[in-house]
Amino acid sequence: MRDAAPTTVFLSDYTPFGYLVDSVHLTFDLAPHATRVTSRIAFRPNPQARDRRFFLHGEGLTLIRAAIDGTAISPEITDAGLTADAPDAPFTWECEVEIDPGTNTALEGLYMSPLDVQGESQPDTSAMYCTQCEAEGFRKITYYPDRPDVMSIFTVRINGDLPVLLSNGNPVDRGEGWAEWHDPWPKPAYLFALVAGDLVAQSDSFTTVSGRSVELNLWVRPGDEHKCAFGMQALKKAMKWDEDTYGREYDLDVFNIVAVDDFNMGAMENKGLNVFNSSCVLASPDTSTDMNFERIEAIIAHEYFHNWTGNRITCRDWFQLCLKEGLTVFRDSQFTSDMRSAPVKRIHDVIELRARQFPEDTGPLSHPVRPESFQEINNFYTATVYEKGAEVIGMLKRLVGDAAYAEALDLYFARHDGQACTIEDWLKVFEDVTGRDLGQFKRWYSQSGTPRLSVEEAFDNGTYTLTFTQSTDPTPGQPDKAPQAIPIALGLLGPNGDEVLPTQVLEMTEVTQSFTFEGLAAHPVPSILRDFSAPVILDRAPQSAERAFLLAHDTDPFNRWEAGRDLARQCLIDMIAKGAEPDADYLDGIRAVLRDDRLDPAYRALMLGLPGQSQLAGFLHEAGVTPDPMAIWSAVERLKDAQAGALGDLLGELYNSAQVTGPYAPDAAQSGKRALAGAILDLTTRRDGGTQAAAQYAAADNMTLQLSALACLLRAGKGQDQLARFYDQWQADRLVIDKWFSLQIAEAAPKDAAQIARALTDHADFTWKTPNRFRAVFGALAGNHAGFHAASGAAYELLADWLIRLDPLNPQTTARMCSAFQTWRRYDADRRALIGAQLDRIAATSDLSRDTAEMITRIKGA
Repeated sequence: MRDAAPTTVFLSDYTPFGYLVDSVHLTFDLAPHATRVTSRIAFRPNPQARDRRFFLHGEGLTLIRAAIDGTAISPEITDAGLTADAPDAPFTWECEVEIDPGTNTALEGLYMSPLDVQGESQPDTSAMYCTQCEAEGFRKITYYPDRPDVMSIFTVRINGDLPVLLSNGNPVDRGEGWAEWHDPWPKPAYLFALVAGDLVAQSDSFTTVSGRSVELNLWVRPGDEHKCAFGMQALKKAMKWDEDTYGREYDLDVFNIVAVDDFNMGAMENKGLNVFNSSCVLASPDTSTDMNFERIEAIIAHEYFHNWTGNRITCRDWFQLCLKEGLTVFRDSQFTSDMRSAPVKRIHDVIELRARQFPEDTGPLSHPVRPESFQEINNFYTATVYEKGAEVIGMLKRLVGDAAYAEALDLYFARHDGQACTIEDWLKVFEDVTGRDLGQFKRWYSQSGTPRLSVEEAFDNGTYTLTFTQSTDPTPGQPDKAPQAIPIALGLLGPNGDEVLPTQVLEMTEVTQSFTFEGLAAHPVPSILRDFSAPVILDRAPQSAERAFLLAHDTDPFNRWEAGRDLARQCLIDMIAKGAEPDADYLDGIRAVLRDDRLDPAYRALMLGLPGQSQLAGFLHEAGVTPDPMAIWSAVERLKDAQAGALGDLLGELYNSAQVTGPYAPDAAQSGKRALAGAILDLTTRRDGGTQAAAQYAAADNMTLQLSALACLLRAGKGQDQLARFYDQWQADRLVIDKWFSLQIAEAAPKDAAQIARALTDHADFTWKTPNRFRAVFGALAGNHAGFHAASGAAYELLADWLIRLDPLNPQTTARMCSAFQTWRRYDADRRALIGAQLDRIAATSDLSRDTAEMITRIKGA
């Protein structure tokens, strides 16, 4: 293998590093293929450590010299790092290494962007230096104890001929060809950042709650300045919200954001110098959709919120990744809910959770929110750690109450500022504030899998009893499951639709547990798991009439939407498995909701949505039915046609009422109207053959309208002229061309998806070493469920071809894309054989990276 031989790291084996680091001084002499990094680091023995072995991580480094207290040494060097004899007293470590950022296509450590078509960065004035050090990229910059529990104060000098030279913290001084930065807050190496390039800034300032003025800069390539304004405003909103909601004030004199095209992730929270994938920060009405704007606002907030939940308090080891990510995802969800619509945000979050995390929890990649072991930590930046981790925070808040949550967070910040912490530290502050024993709740961090709740009900002489039973299926390495602490938010509705019991939270702690409600005049209709109060599967199959009743009357916005989604799901399952016709109760209910103009347009648009086709395959598999992707696609198409028919006389009125007059704004009010108009346009296209969509495309003055119209046309098998014009109009904008690639595959008919994807990989603009472009093609292909699973297996082979090709250059992006195969065992024998052959082919590839090898091994399973 190209990497060091894979070894399994266990949470139980944690020991502290043998030395503390008091200060770090780094000097970078930048050169595209021969950057010199000189480090001077003050170490002293760690009194809490039992092992005083002096080992520094380092990969791909050329050591020029090393010294301890000024005396040259010759350390023992391996592929993983170096070992040296160190004194049992404070000492200064010095070393100089040479690295080659110009050929670093893995985009970890120090690299250059953009990447040219040969895979090597362009060492000219268009290129910028950039770092990505989370999780273990700093060891590719210099020798260092590259682990999150080693925190220190960094001072950085950058020597180079580029006009902008940035690092963490506050600027100290600068001159012609150099700049120096100092970060006064101790941080682990994964939060180190350096950026150098020919960049321009959109600048602003923010006055903190204590009256300090903070300089704000959003750095971009020349030509992108017009895409900065929204990002800057989102940052200022996030800074104000964090002060108001969590009492967290920013702690440096400057906050820098840099937009980078070549980036494996969405963004990185490096202290004082956030590095963003360009797609997650650059926005303008003509090039970005409403969804892009909302996502950018959330990601900017997320990375800013890390300043306290991730930076000032970090994780002791990478097993605690959920400590910073789950909490920060929860915080950014709160922020978006406050900035926009809380019910709509909650529904979107649950749709995402069920689409991404639930399959992970029930498949070969299942792991706890806090894993017990790993071979490659990059493979655990997952929906389970992030999204399920956020759900766990939400449950904890729901159980202890808002006041206790706020008090516990204040204690957490006061007690652990400047520390590298664990889940135990996090839960202890809640125990100290509330007096509760959270030992059972802690199982949410250690036990993988999605719990299932079954329900029995009884009504007798005014007393209503609900009996819940919980179970969790075995997952890899965890055959036996203990009962979880589950908050069940419940309301009861009377036969006339009135609410007879407002929402209350039931705390379930046993395998089977009953809850009784007295003094009721009639058998109520239960509204269970309001606001999706726990990430569980509710195994309850009420009659269609009860679901329709909840769709009409439930006062909880989430459960009202859930009733409609359940009706749609059961309707589709019956259509697929039994050849049934579309359910009239569902269609009548949706019609009533759409006519209710008191409801948020964005909420009504969500009501028209249907369960994802991959989710439907999962439902069928759980029911013992082998899913047929084409049958699922056909049923979805038939139900959409039925929606269009049932709403036919309303479509024109709904579309017209959702039109926005006045200048474009990416706010909740306008975005909601455009979302509803787009959903109605999809149904209208099924009736008029694309006439309205073509008219909208021609008149569109923003990307949301242009792209939604183009999607409708492509879905209808039309729009080739508009597609060509779209490319001609936007071929110079790399982020819009990502949309052009993705849309063609996402909206392709199943029989054409693999062929279209293959043709696009031959396009001159398919710069496949850029992660955004690679994901635009293959993320869309994997997301076209029936197209990806076409019986020919062409899509499986195409994806495997490109994963094998990309892996030597960018293991991280390759490994993450492997998850497209994770649900392979649910399908028929022929498809399993086709996928299995591709998994075997990838696994047999010479010099396969540790990242990809681990993913393929786990997906293949026993």
